[in-house]
Amino acid sequence: MKKIAKNNPVKVATPSKDTEQSPEVPLVAILLCTYNGERFLKEQLDSIESQQHKNIAIWASDDGSNDGTLNILNEYSNRWGRDRFSICTGPQEGFAANFLSLACNPEINADYFAFADQDDIWQPDKLIRAIERLDKLPKDEPAIYSSRTTLIDEQGKQTGHSPLFKKKPSFKNALVQSIAAGNTIVMNRAARNLIYQAGEVKIVSHDWWAYMLVTGAEGTFIYNSQPSVLYRQHNDNVIGGVIAFNSRLKRILTNQFKEWNTINAAALNEAYTCLTHENQQLFNQYKLSRTKKLKQRLTGIKESRVYRQTLTGQLGLFAATLLNKL
Repeated sequence: MKKIAKNNPVKVATPSKDTEQSPEVPLVAILLCTYNGERFLKEQLDSIESQQHKNIAIWASDDGSNDGTLNILNEYSNRWGRDRFSICTGPQEGFAANFLSLACNPEINADYFAFADQDDIWQPDKLIRAIERLDKLPKDEPAIYSSRTTLIDEQGKQTGHSPLFKKKPSFKNALVQSIAAGNTIVMNRAARNLIYQAGEVKIVSHDWWAYMLVTGAEGTFIYNSQPSVLYRQHNDNVIGGVIAFNSRLKRILTNQFKEWNTINAAALNEAYTCLTHENQQLFNQYKLSRTKKLKQRLTGIKESRVYRQTLTGQLGLFAATLLNKL
């Protein structure tokens, strides 16, 4: 893995002095966001409770639920104990802001941090698999573990799998595509500190943002082809609707992809010092290319070597560049 450039060091945020001490068994903070999730929340919480790795603490941020979600959270918090299950109020600005508010909460101290949706089911070895991989890496270098997912319907019946990505994860890929399902992400403290340093900026999604920041800082991004989460697909699934595979090409060819890229570019501008010098230059070239006329735009995107993971995705990227929807 490349080292962070000496002339552009990534400053490590320290939310609390407590973060410098680790228990013998790593503590995992589960960052759970909820909003009107009473239908499936108990199944998710039960699957977290059934993890083979037992040293966990849940931080649940509710974004203004008006169903029975808070009752369920309080039920489990009373059972687990407030020291292991905390409930707070989210910013009520959408799922991305809610997850980011947890990731940037200085009161949350742990060795590893895992995002959790309200309606999935975790495989029992989800956390332990991630920790085994992350534990082998230097503690002071940002690292994220993610995996493929198994898709299920409202009744829990398996319907397939998320796309299998075979190209190497990188900042060149992260600039134009998110490959990490947030519900599979487990990150080390250095990666969380990187997000904390960048702050609560406006973002498209927490998983895409984490992918961009960690690869932009030349950290390690692990993508495991073995699924670790049963990812529920249903009409109320906001995040699932955003990243559904069969809509990606359509979104590239509409202004939504362009709007997403504009939001991401603005966020990266604010987190510019988190990037290595090399990736700052890459980002500058990519950002400038988006504003150029056709010939210069095509040349700039080609020279930046940004890419998507699949052939159809790459063709869509070319079309977006051609039609000025990048």
